[in-house]
Amino acid sequence: MTSSGTLIIAFLSFLVTVNVTKAQTTERPRPAAWSNLVYGGRFMDRFLPMPDLGVLTRDAWGADNVLPRHADNGIEDRKWSYWGGNIKLGEDGKYHLYVCGWLESSPKGHATWPASVVFHAVSDNSIGPFLVKDTIGKGHNPEVFKLTDGRYVLYVIDGYYIADGCNGPWEYGKFEFLNRDRRLIEGNSNFTFAQREDGSYLMICRGGGQWFSQTGLSAYSQVTGTWLNAENKIVPLRAYPQRPGNFEDPVVWRDNVQYNLIVNDWLGRIAVYLRSKDGVSWKVESGEAYMPGIAKHKDGTVEGWYKLERMKIFQDQFGRAIQANFAVIDVEKKFDKGSDIHSSKNIGIPLAVGRLLTIMDKNQINANTKKISVKIEAEPGFNPLKDIDIQTLRFGDPEEVNYGRGCQVLNSKKYGKDLIVTFTGAGNGIREDEFAAKMIGKNHDGKLLFGYARLPGVNYIEPILSACLPVITPLDNGFNLKTEVQNFGQTASKAAQLKIVYIIDDKEIEVATGNIPGLKPFEMTKVDLTCGKIFKNSVEYIFEVIINPDDKLPVRLHGKITPLK
Repeated sequence: MTSSGTLIIAFLSFLVTVNVTKAQTTERPRPAAWSNLVYGGRFMDRFLPMPDLGVLTRDAWGADNVLPRHADNGIEDRKWSYWGGNIKLGEDGKYHLYVCGWLESSPKGHATWPASVVFHAVSDNSIGPFLVKDTIGKGHNPEVFKLTDGRYVLYVIDGYYIADGCNGPWEYGKFEFLNRDRRLIEGNSNFTFAQREDGSYLMICRGGGQWFSQTGLSAYSQVTGTWLNAENKIVPLRAYPQRPGNFEDPVVWRDNVQYNLIVNDWLGRIAVYLRSKDGVSWKVESGEAYMPGIAKHKDGTVEGWYKLERMKIFQDQFGRAIQANFAVIDVEKKFDKGSDIHSSKNIGIPLAVGRLLTIMDKNQINANTKKISVKIEAEPGFNPLKDIDIQTLRFGDPEEVNYGRGCQVLNSKKYGKDLIVTFTGAGNGIREDEFAAKMIGKNHDGKLLFGYARLPGVNYIEPILSACLPVITPLDNGFNLKTEVQNFGQTASKAAQLKIVYIIDDKEIEVATGNIPGLKPFEMTKVDLTCGKIFKNSVEYIFEVIINPDDKLPVRLHGKITPLK
């Protein structure tokens, strides 16, 4: 685990315990080190002022903390309370927002959310105003994604809608979920999806479990690993920081460098940003990803939304996040009653866009690297030859750069329309398990400049082998252990090792070992192993299935089995 990951987990471990039935918020202490983060070190630094749309007005619902505002941002009206939803740019050149809502006059107010309906709204731009075009059907917390065949899938809690195009018509269906001997983490809801290079899909569920589907519609299989804590309790290795907490509202997306994940602590109103090479192992970055106060106007005034939840990302052609959409509410949810002045809506906030970076060196970067050359690519609206304040740039391990450290500039040179900046290798701080480097700096106008680059020598697309628990059958002279193994990666795997143990008194007792054949992507096999008469009648054992036990990071799954009943 990175030092930043350790820092975050340490910080989260001492958070105040709150009776969530009595309150919807609590104060979260920040690590002292966060005060040393530089501008651009937090994901939250990427939020830009909201554009001025329409008239700044007080003639709208809401408490004083959200007035005046540009009501044309996103979608709002006095009839409906809106929540959740994300945007796609359609083939028709329009921006399509799929959002849920309920009648504001509902006697239960915000508590009506389980009876939400899903709306299809359209705008000429990504910010709004969005106007409802049609109603799709019942559902809550929608997220839309596009399959490789061009069809649109609109996820809602407990189902999905599918259509040939962004305008429908929509047909309702149900996903199939294969837990694969892994327990559900906080229920199967609030899903978020990212398409991989081969068209398959990664899904993160509300509790941080990781799932894969070969097509986006085919069965979603859970690959979340496990570990044993100090009390010998089986704990899932979810994508989030490993601690009991109030995380929900994950949003995942893949850009030209890596997978990105933001998850919100709804009770503390603070979100965390994570990165991953493969969607399975995640790194936490320091600092807040977002929190109340990010909805700012160009003059610096703030729309003081009490909560920002259900973050969704609008991406450009490179997959980069260029806008965030939020469900926002002006007061605590319990104070939003029917036919009152309070309500909720969906807003859009533009994001500073990470620059396209390429490390020109072919050799792997480490502490002995002398120089690092990075190409900064020109784009429409961005000229690296003129716009960058070169001496402000720092480059290296993201957590080094986030705290103002990292490599300094040696020199720069023109490369066609692009710019190549050469940094000293000293101080790069890139750790053995890192897969991307980060650059932070400023343009000449003082605005944030940042970007990530893939590290040379790192294989980004690898096999992802995952096992189930063994099915144990008594034999005359012992036991048969049949173990299912599947490759959820995008490339074929090589032959691998499989080891099964049981754990007693903190000791691993080897049961059996064997070999896993090479597997194509999404191919499954069953490994047959045998052991002697080592299990007692009616005794429950903690089993551990390990793939490649000699690796630095073996793949592990724990479970309780009673082999002989």
